[in-house]
Amino acid sequence: MNNLGEKLFELRKAKNLSQEEVADKLGVTRQSVSKWETNQSTPDFDKIVPLCELFEISTDELLIGKREDKKEIKEEKVLTKEEVRRKSAEIVSTSVFIYVLAVSIFIVAIDVLNMNEVLAVALFLCVCGWATARIINHFMSVPKFEKTKKEKVENEIESAINGILWSILIAIYFILSFTTMAWNFTWLIFIIGGILTEIIRLIFMLKNEKKEESKDE
Repeated sequence: MNNLGEKLFELRKAKNLSQEEVADKLGVTRQSVSKWETNQSTPDFDKIVPLCELFEISTDELLIGKREDKKEIKEEKVLTKEEVRRKSAEIVSTSVFIYVLAVSIFIVAIDVLNMNEVLAVALFLCVCGWATARIINHFMSVPKFEKTKKEKVENEIESAINGILWSILIAIYFILSFTTMAWNFTWLIFIIGGILTEIIRLIFMLKNEKKEESKDE
């Protein structure tokens, strides 16, 4: 392994610089650079970083010979619009299944297993939280694409349908809650609303994917 002096000499030669040029750039004398390269002295601590910047290397590479090969850094795969749509459809569909599973578990836990209501609700919320986290994590991490006019119109239609759906569900929630006074169960309507919202989103996703496949054919 080359020592520090030899490495400084090789780096300078690789950059086609003279000792005077290196000295001028670092604010030292030519004799100082010569002593560094012949191992008569070592650079002061405050000259290490400027040396690395001058020779375009890391401090590890200069001091201990550890080379950072930028070519080895793997680039993240950039997903296409179609791949994002398919992945989104997969995440939403499986999350809808998890929501339905959570409701089923809740009903079985209360009516069949006679589980404590607090524990049943806690289990139910944990499963729903898992499904929600999957959806949020996915849509926060996927790349955003510019929407076409047709996609914007479809999004507006989807938003309008969800708006009508939630207005109806909220009305049903208050009517059932005040007529039955079963406030400890009527809140499930909001979970059902969330499931229906994701189903509507999934329908639009699958519709768009079907159109893309028909275009490719």
